[in-house]
Amino acid sequence: MWRRIAVVGVCAAVFGCGQPSDEPVLENTRSAAPSAGAVETSAAAAQTSTDAQLGANADGLYAEWPYYGGNLAAQRYSPLDQINATNVGDLRVAWRWQTGNFGPRPEQKHEATPLMINGVLYATAGMTRNVVAIDPETGETLWVWRPDEGDRFETAPRKTSGRGLTHWLTPDGTERIILVTPGFQLVALDATTGRQVPGFGENGRVDLMVGVRGEINEKSSIGNSSPALVVGNTIVVGPAHDVAMRPPSKANIKGDVRGYDALTGRLLWTFHTIPESGEPGYETWLNGSAEYTGNAGVWAPMSADAELGLVYLPVEAPLSDRYGGERPGDNLYGNSLVAVDARTGEVAWHYQLIHHDIWDWDNPTAPILMDIVVDGEPIKAVAQITKQAWVYTFNRATGEPVWPIEERPVAASDVPGEITAATQPFPTRPPAFDRQGFALDDVIDFTPELRAEAIEGIEQFRMGPMYTPPSLANAPDGTRGTLSLPSATGGANWEGGTYDPETGILYVGSYTQATVMALQPEPDFSDIRYITGGAGELPWLSGLPLAKPPWGRITAIDMHAGEHLWQVPNGPTPDDVANNPALAGIEIPATGRATRAMLLATKSLLFATDGWGGTPVLRALDKSTGATLAEIDLPGMSSSLPMSYAINGKQYVVISVAGERGAEIVALALRD
Repeated sequence: MWRRIAVVGVCAAVFGCGQPSDEPVLENTRSAAPSAGAVETSAAAAQTSTDAQLGANADGLYAEWPYYGGNLAAQRYSPLDQINATNVGDLRVAWRWQTGNFGPRPEQKHEATPLMINGVLYATAGMTRNVVAIDPETGETLWVWRPDEGDRFETAPRKTSGRGLTHWLTPDGTERIILVTPGFQLVALDATTGRQVPGFGENGRVDLMVGVRGEINEKSSIGNSSPALVVGNTIVVGPAHDVAMRPPSKANIKGDVRGYDALTGRLLWTFHTIPESGEPGYETWLNGSAEYTGNAGVWAPMSADAELGLVYLPVEAPLSDRYGGERPGDNLYGNSLVAVDARTGEVAWHYQLIHHDIWDWDNPTAPILMDIVVDGEPIKAVAQITKQAWVYTFNRATGEPVWPIEERPVAASDVPGEITAATQPFPTRPPAFDRQGFALDDVIDFTPELRAEAIEGIEQFRMGPMYTPPSLANAPDGTRGTLSLPSATGGANWEGGTYDPETGILYVGSYTQATVMALQPEPDFSDIRYITGGAGELPWLSGLPLAKPPWGRITAIDMHAGEHLWQVPNGPTPDDVANNPALAGIEIPATGRATRAMLLATKSLLFATDGWGGTPVLRALDKSTGATLAEIDLPGMSSSLPMSYAINGKQYVVISVAGERGAEIVALALRD
């Protein structure tokens, strides 16, 4: 295979592009890719099944990671087991790749998961979202594509490296890398050279700002944070927006999902996440609020069933995050799981998981496809992990719930102008994987003194069960907001989970952290009647969190039965807790950390890190019990989901970590 050494630039300014850069230098110094006799593990093959198309070929171990989620089903599973319980303690850093020189300044939190296809690792790097090709055995840079979006980048809502890329094999066998830039452009690159594809859009790019619904101005926002998804010959793009806790306006660009021809970049269809007049769901937006309300995008990754031809969209909440008085009604398709036809964008089915969301509990993860057997009946299912700490599970062809989902009464809001939904959907299985709602029993209780201090500190707040609404920062009853658990970031979040298709077990990382939901008017800043602000301060008890531990956990769920198998803290008690003077003489059980574990399941192991803000350790867990089998030191705390591949007989585990000069992509392998 050719070794490609080049820096490939693109003038991706708001209007027009400059001249393409010079051809890359080619050096015939790399060994050939796996032989044609290898097990079929290409991206095209992965589209034919919900199971990962990975394995061993006749010439030795070789396995790819062709999608952000491992496969179209977003299972994040690898059947590799060269690294197993007997030798995982021998994992060592094989190579490190530095991102610090990419972008205008180093990016510490690199959330992207690389792809490994046809013997090349592809990743994004830097907040400007450069694309790099890397030798998966040595970490050598093969080529670099650098976007230059100018002012368009400066005004982008998501100036990060994003969460990943997309690979597509054209009908004539040409490999392409598909990227959505921070400035909201869809780019197609030749995977061999890193050059933009001339026949795709305008010199390899499609301006995604063209055709958006809503006014483009200094107050509006739209961009991207997760990779597009290619299903058949259609590229499906989901948008992201600015966080809407304190939006300057009730109006914004709508988060429509669009499908583009993967060969030419031509727009094929648009799915209106906020319906237009005459479309189904428009009646759930009262007082004409569908006309101006924005957001309701799909910032989380997506998944698909190529056989059914369906793409599964985890739609977020509409604007604004904590006050819905400007958008009365249930607000379809906000907070819904929506299955659309990949060729036409037509809705096959949908299910709204929250009516009229005012908690910022967006659908944060790629829906996971799984084939399960429930009460003896085989079901092709799709499971949506949520911030609320539930796993909503449906027949992925019909949208019928696998287990009953009950509409139960919830508390009403007394914030002026707010009309909350009378009921919310509660799944009956599986049980919640983290705590829900806040009561006195949830406060820290290591000692009577700490508990008393905690109770005194929260007297200024309202509290209650799941779906207790936000309240005014200066409410008539004297309270200064509402305690909420889970917080706006979960429960679970974009880190999601990993599913083992061989056992039917889903593993989910979550954390337990209370937050205060408070609203106040700020007419000089926003035309929304109430926005987030003015909350009372959460008590910080001798440096300890308010809620009792565990503060982070990993849960194993049997998806055939809809039951928990085990639940463990995501690591031991931190030193600053174990050595806290307020806890002197007290035996502290494992508390985990207030972070969300990042997980990867292989045939033999469950890999887990603390997640962002945790210790620089990769743990190998027993999949059947959650017991820690080994701890492997990392150069920094983890910032991306781990993935695994094998090439030339060696299995690697790759993860991004924070570094002194910016994030690093780190590959681990067994010692030779």
